Amino acid sequence: VQLVESGGGLVQAGGSLRLSCAVSGGIFEDWTIGWFRQAPGKEREVVACISNVDSRTYNSDSVRDRFTISNDYAKNLVSLQMNGLKLEDAAVYYCAAAAVWGKRCPISYFGYWGQGTQVTVSS
Repeated sequence: VQLVESGGGLVQAGGSLRLSCAVSGGIFEDWTIGWFRQAPGKEREVVACISNVDSRTYNSDSVRDRFTISNDYAKNLVSLQMNGLKLEDAAVYYCAAAAVWGKRCPISYFGYWGQGTQVTVSS
């Protein structure tokens, strides 16, 4: 499976961005797709994930009520709507695919990764 992110950019604190992950190869409905982020000097962390089997979702505590993950079966896309962006949300955002769902979407489950897209938040 191949994953290509788009939609990153520069936004002011409090603003919004929408990231998209185009998924190709394999069967879209088989995958759990996750969004992860990595800021300089920090470990990569899960942001949100969604099962394309049943559309169940998980959001990390740091983004709950601000970010929404969704899937589009017609376009084989998984999107991350990010509202109320904070300075600490700045990072490279990656989408990744896992063959199974895991509680809180552990990063070790995700074997396929996109190249990442930069999100910069200014004050």
